[in-house]
Amino acid sequence: MKSNEATPHLHLEYKEPEWPERLRRLGTVLSTQEEARKLAECDAPEGTTVMAEEQTGGRGRMGRKWHSPAGKGIWMSIVLRPELPLAATPQLTLLAGVAVCTAIRRETGVEAGIKWPNDLLAGGRKICGILVESALREGGLHYAIAGIGISANLAVDDYPEELRSVATSLLIESGKQVDRTRLAEAVLAELEAWYRLYLREGFAPVREAWQSLSVTLGRRILCGTPENRGEGLAVGLDENGALLLQNEDGEIVSVLSGEIKII
Repeated sequence: MKSNEATPHLHLEYKEPEWPERLRRLGTVLSTQEEARKLAECDAPEGTTVMAEEQTGGRGRMGRKWHSPAGKGIWMSIVLRPELPLAATPQLTLLAGVAVCTAIRRETGVEAGIKWPNDLLAGGRKICGILVESALREGGLHYAIAGIGISANLAVDDYPEELRSVATSLLIESGKQVDRTRLAEAVLAELEAWYRLYLREGFAPVREAWQSLSVTLGRRILCGTPENRGEGLAVGLDENGALLLQNEDGEIVSVLSGEIKII
């Protein structure tokens, strides 16, 4: 299914975005996360972005390998320097999901949706992953690196056999090649606008947009957390970004982290 509609932009301001101008193109790297981290440690300004043609050691959450072949996707990482309490940093993952999902819908017509907490799906298969990693200094947040991997122009044969049932690409879903530079710049402009809104108004507008783009809400979920496993109906996000599940007893429980499976 495709759509040319993007989520309502609320109070977003797109005047003269700066982050697309801070995009640096690289060839083959181990990981864009590591390249962005090096720049952040050298005081690179917020919005500095590295985008690689290929990653040989790209990774997702929990150290999983991220399939990122040469010339096929958008593999990029962005330096962020928000003044936030450390406990609020998971909200940056949800914010990035809104920005990327909105940009993909607008630029490609592919009806992507957000699976909590960090994946975008199209047709029930993964099309993008987001990884936000934080660095601390003197007990507070020094900077964060937002890694975004979008499977843009991968054909079915570009995926290993074990990924073909769970992964897809913008090319597969739309039937059209994606201009990767244009989409990367659109994602950065969208991310910058949502980030500025978040710093001005807090998490509430991000939460509203996330819920409108979610493919998790209204579905039964199997959830594995560090503490326990459970099952319930996903009914929303709380004011901090935790996933709210309604269990068999009608009780609402908050899931702050962990793996979920839509059933």
